[in-house]
Amino acid sequence: MAINVSWFPLIMEAMVEDFVAFLRLERGQSEKTQRTYAALLGKFVDWAKGRGIDEWETVTLDHLLGFLQYERQRPLANEPKESKRRLSSESLYLEIAALKSFYKFCESEDLLPRNVAEFLSLPRRWKRLPKCLNADEIQHLLAPELPETPKSLCDQAVLELAYASGLRLAELRNLRLEQLHLDAGFVAVIGKGDKERVVPVGKLARRAIDRYLEVGRPSLVTRRSPANVFLNLRGRAFAGVTLWLRIKGRAKRAGIERTVTPHMLRHSFATHLLENGADLRAVQEMLGHASIATTEIYTHVESSRLQGIHQRFHPRG
Repeated sequence: MAINVSWFPLIMEAMVEDFVAFLRLERGQSEKTQRTYAALLGKFVDWAKGRGIDEWETVTLDHLLGFLQYERQRPLANEPKESKRRLSSESLYLEIAALKSFYKFCESEDLLPRNVAEFLSLPRRWKRLPKCLNADEIQHLLAPELPETPKSLCDQAVLELAYASGLRLAELRNLRLEQLHLDAGFVAVIGKGDKERVVPVGKLARRAIDRYLEVGRPSLVTRRSPANVFLNLRGRAFAGVTLWLRIKGRAKRAGIERTVTPHMLRHSFATHLLENGADLRAVQEMLGHASIATTEIYTHVESSRLQGIHQRFHPRG
């Protein structure tokens, strides 16, 4: 009797699903990270199927290298046929990281006899300097809009808090009233991996939030409103894209020509702190980075500052 082998590819996909569940339940990774790793590993599974590879056990290091070579050379989707653009080194880095992480999981769980991704080397990541706003742009962006409305007060509080405390977009959206400790000068933030951190809030941001809570938010609240600090015009919690568009629109009205994103405010927060002498470890804690290596992308600021000090004060600077 013929053996139906159509279930073999499902084994590959099922192991990826197990790995994603591990990221969610054991590692506390965000949904975005889970989706990214699932998509990257799914690309390899599709590539493997096209070459008659039906089981993870039959995958070799040569297969992984062949896949990465294919990814490096293939034309990008949605690009004209004549385009010379290819996969960026940053995207390739993520694909290798996903494979290495998956195989490390399989090795620790005894799902595979060997870790064939062990000797894959991660390319050196080019650290793209984060875009941030200069002091004049910040002044224009944070200038209060008149007349005062619930919407303008909400926008003002969001922008002041984003710049004062470096919160991520999701952290701003999900911030709840019980996390505000404005009298003590801080907010308790639930960040990536459900990790809590305490972040200081400056007096101007506290003033903007107090004004919004006193005058703006009560006009937005309905019977179905959640306890989120920031509410849209329907009295609901913001969707990510809606809050992003609100910030973008405010920047445009403030006369800032380039596109402003919530992350630019976060980068501006970190950059301006370091420019004024803040300690890198303190900035790491406030940003909620698990590793100092993530925060070190901002060390160009510290290096520039120290170089300026050296040139100004050293006899041979």
